[in-house]
Amino acid sequence: MIQIGSRSIISWFILVTIVLYILYSSNHVLFQNEHRDCSPHLDAASTKQLHLTNTSSASIRHQEKQGPEEVTKVKNLKVRSPPPLLSKRQDTQLKHIVFGIAASSKLWETRKEYIKIWWKPNVTRGVVWLDGKVNTKSTEGLPQIRISGDTSNFKYTNPQGDRSALRISRIVTETFNLGMKDVRWFVMGDDDSVFVVNNVVRILSKYDHRHFYYVGSSSESHFQNIYFSYSMAYGGGGFAISYPLAKELAKIQDRCIQRYSGLYGSDDRIQACMAEIGVPLTKEPGFHQYDVHGNLLGLLGAHPVTPLATLHHLDVVEPIFPRMNRVQGLRHLMNSIKMDSASIMQQSICYDRSRHWSISVSWGYVVQVLKGVISPRELEMPSRTFLNWFKKADYNGYSFNTRPVSIYPCRKPFIFYLNKSQYDRASKQIVGTYTREKSRAPFCQWEMESPEKINSIIVLMKPDPFRWQKSPRRDCCRVLPSHRRSTMYIWVGNCRDGEVAEL
Repeated sequence: MIQIGSRSIISWFILVTIVLYILYSSNHVLFQNEHRDCSPHLDAASTKQLHLTNTSSASIRHQEKQGPEEVTKVKNLKVRSPPPLLSKRQDTQLKHIVFGIAASSKLWETRKEYIKIWWKPNVTRGVVWLDGKVNTKSTEGLPQIRISGDTSNFKYTNPQGDRSALRISRIVTETFNLGMKDVRWFVMGDDDSVFVVNNVVRILSKYDHRHFYYVGSSSESHFQNIYFSYSMAYGGGGFAISYPLAKELAKIQDRCIQRYSGLYGSDDRIQACMAEIGVPLTKEPGFHQYDVHGNLLGLLGAHPVTPLATLHHLDVVEPIFPRMNRVQGLRHLMNSIKMDSASIMQQSICYDRSRHWSISVSWGYVVQVLKGVISPRELEMPSRTFLNWFKKADYNGYSFNTRPVSIYPCRKPFIFYLNKSQYDRASKQIVGTYTREKSRAPFCQWEMESPEKINSIIVLMKPDPFRWQKSPRRDCCRVLPSHRRSTMYIWVGNCRDGEVAEL
C-alpha cells in the first residue's frame, strides 16, 4: 500500500510540473510581443532634443577632465570647476590660519590682556585692527597692529547702532588684501575673545578649505538670534571663512554693504553678503558668543560634546574661577589647556554607588557632586547660574535647554574648582586636584553621607589626541577607592564596551 501511494504522488508531481511549464512558455511569448509594441517612438523634435542633451553631457564630462582649477565658459558665464575631493579630514595646521581681531583704541589697555592669554608669538598669525593709534611695546608679545581703512564713504542709517560696524565688517577683507601666503582660513574675533587655537585647528580640519565655508555659531540668546538671524555667525564668538570665500567676499563686499546701510552691526552685514554669495552658516557650537550675564558655571560645567573654541564677553560675565580676577582666572584655565586642549571643559558623568551621589566632571575646570541620583539627561543640561542678555532670569530667552538652580538645600551641588594639575610621566596621566569651594553647606535632613566631608577630588585622565577624529561621545568616569575620607579619586577616559552612566 505504501509503495502504491508513493508512486501516485510522484506521478501527480510530474503532471503538475509539465502543466506549469506549458503555461509559463505561452505567457512568455505573449509578453515578449507586448514589450516590442510598447517601445517608445520619438518624433523628429524629441530625437533632436535628446541628441543635444547627450552632446551637452558629453561636453561637460570632457570639461571636468581638464583639471581642478580649469575655468570653462558656458553661454558667456564663467563656471568654476570644483577641486578634486581630498580625504575627509584635512591636514590644516595653525600656520594656515590668520586671525583678524577687531579692537577699540579706547579699550585697548584693558582688552589687550585677553589677547596675550591665547596669542602665541611667532606661531599664530594675524592682525589687530584698531580705529586709532595706541602705544605698544615689542616685548608684549602681541600681534601686529594696523589701522582700519576709511569707511566715511559708506552709508550707515541705523539710529541705534554705531558706524564702527562698517569698519569691523571689513576686517576679513582687509586682512585678505594683505596678501599673506599659505593661508587656508581667516578667523574673525574681538579683542575680548579668547581662542583655544588648537581646537580651532581641530574644527577647521573637518572642512575642505578649497571650497566656500562660513563657520561659526549663533548666540545663546534666543531674542538676539530672532532680531539678527539664526543664520548669522557672531564675531565675538568667532567665525571662520575659507580662503576662496574670503576672496569672493573681497570682490563684492564694498558694493554689498552699501545695500545694507540700515543694519545694526558688523556680523549681520557679513551674513547679508554671505546670503548674496549663497553660502549658508556651517554651525560649530564650540564658538561661544556668551550673550549672558553672571556666572558661567552652568554653561562651562555642562559643555556640549564638541571642542571648546572660544570664550567671549569676558568683561560682562563674572571671573570663571572664584577669588581670581578675570585675567587670572583665564590664565589658570590655560594651564589645563596646555596639557590637553582637546579635553578642556569636556563633561563626564558618573555615580558613587555606595553613597548615592551624582558626579559631573568638567575636565580642567570643575567637579560638581550632588546628593541623590540625577539622570545624565538632566546633568548634561546647563543649570541657570546666569541671566540672559537683558539681565532677566527668563528660561524662555535661551536658544538651548536649561534647568533651574534648585531651591532645595539637599539638591545644592558641592563645587570643586581646579586647583592644580600636572602630568605624571610614569602613568602617562594628567593628575588634577580640585578643591571644594569653601561656602557653608546648606542644612539637609536627608539621611545619607554628605559631600561636605570631601575637601579635594583627584581626577586622573590619560590625554587622547585623537578624541575629535572619532564619533562624538562623552567620556566615562569612575569613582576609585580612597584610603582618606576627605579625598575622592575619579578616573576619566574612554568608555569601555557596554559602559554607560547609570547607577
